[in-house]
Amino acid sequence: MIKTDILIIGAGPTGLFTVFEAGLLKLKTHLIDALPQPGGQCSEIYPKKPIYDIPAFPEILAGDLVSNLMEQIKPFEPGFTLGERAETIEKLEDNTFVVTTNKGTKHHAPVVAIAGGLGSFEPRKPPISNIADYEDKGINYFIKDPEIYRDKKVIIAGGGDSALDWAIFLADVASEVSLVHRRNEFRGALDSVEKVSELADLGKINLITNAEIVGLTGEDQLEKVVIRHKDEARGEEFKDVDAFIPLFGLSPKLGPMANWGLEIEKNAIKVDNSYDYQTNIPGIYAIGDVNTYKGKLKLILSGFHEAAIMCQSAYQRINPGKKYVLKYTTVGGVEGFDGTKKEAKKEVVQSIGV
Repeated sequence: MIKTDILIIGAGPTGLFTVFEAGLLKLKTHLIDALPQPGGQCSEIYPKKPIYDIPAFPEILAGDLVSNLMEQIKPFEPGFTLGERAETIEKLEDNTFVVTTNKGTKHHAPVVAIAGGLGSFEPRKPPISNIADYEDKGINYFIKDPEIYRDKKVIIAGGGDSALDWAIFLADVASEVSLVHRRNEFRGALDSVEKVSELADLGKINLITNAEIVGLTGEDQLEKVVIRHKDEARGEEFKDVDAFIPLFGLSPKLGPMANWGLEIEKNAIKVDNSYDYQTNIPGIYAIGDVNTYKGKLKLILSGFHEAAIMCQSAYQRINPGKKYVLKYTTVGGVEGFDGTKKEAKKEVVQSIGV
């Protein structure tokens, strides 16, 4: 059982900034995310996409924003459960919560902050009838550890940034990398497309365009894929493979949270924005793109604001009757960055009794 003060479901920008705001209040945090790394869409879908509406940054790449947030929260030492989806929630008699993931990991906290962006992200799977038979048996939709593909024959399918970037990276790891795309044109960054073309010319990537993977074969593990070419003269071919990685993007879904008894409106969680962004269940908050209220703006900066307000309310819930005096960081500093002792944080956490 992982115990914390605020359990944050979603490790996108809003969830990460919640760690900072909670840390200023000496509250311990732990984050759950279905993706294998922090950052949400900013890391998984468009890390090289520029963002223009972050205060003090006329322009910042989405991936750099995540890196900066991770650096900003480092002094507060948050915990992470990554690659697991929050599946169920149980409210205990003492009004605290136990959240269990799809892999059985249990988390206990007096406050739950849902910062799930547009929801949990499910991989878009190619329409191959027996694909489920080979999941985790040669097929993976995320690359958690590139080293597992060392000296393996790998086929990547897709035409976006993720497919291009991983094909480039694995060209120096795998014994053979093939990139299969149904068109000649790619949707990814121009420099990535050019790099893939260069590696193909050098024989380090087997580039297969105007084709798609339509079949899979193998006994206990994936052994071959069936590639269908648009050129009828080439027809279909069977290709030996150790690993097949379809990278067709992610589909956002509210997922199991839709069954938690929360008030839902148009695939978003309704909250009270007149005070603290709490849901209809006391102790459960929703911040960022996952929530809805009159006048809601689905912007990262809106999520940052909601996180700050939510943490103030969470502090009062965890410390009933205890008065907190707001101190500006320019006056109070940030523990861990300004040279103050970390022991103070531990003492406060222990006094809360979590």
